Amino acid sequence: MQAARGAALNRPRVLLVLVALLTVALDAGTKALVVARLEGKDSVRLPGGAVTFVVSRNSGAAFSFAEGLTLVFTAVAVAVIAYIVRTLPRLRSGWWALTLGLLLGGALGNLIDRLTRAPGFGRGRVVDFISVPHFASFNVADSGITIGAALAILLSFRGIEVDGTRKQAD
Repeated sequence: MQAARGAALNRPRVLLVLVALLTVALDAGTKALVVARLEGKDSVRLPGGAVTFVVSRNSGAAFSFAEGLTLVFTAVAVAVIAYIVRTLPRLRSGWWALTLGLLLGGALGNLIDRLTRAPGFGRGRVVDFISVPHFASFNVADSGITIGAALAILLSFRGIEVDGTRKQAD
């Protein structure tokens, strides 16, 4: 009985790790693919013209916001990752596991670029490659962060806590 309860309590943590790893893998894989195939070449427009793949380098936050603040966003990513890791012992909600997994995977994906790409450690430019009309370029990590943030807002409005309980209305 105790072992079954322990396994059930760990499911959200396993989900968080799996979502984070999948997000990082998709982000790293797509970035490697577009850099290898598209960097320095013409953009590729998908049928219908709603999405174009073109490699760009971003020193700011998601969607090219606040370019030039790379060191600040490196520190923010590290803080977000630390906060999520610190939250793990209280995590009991599958929805929060999904949410935090997307945020963790997105933060890690872009942090990897900031640590490993030019112009140097902690100041590297993030590879963006998805472009839609009238919007900034972005990548899979940015999408994970955005979807995770939207879910966090929704869960907070619904009063769902990280531990799976519901906050009582005042």
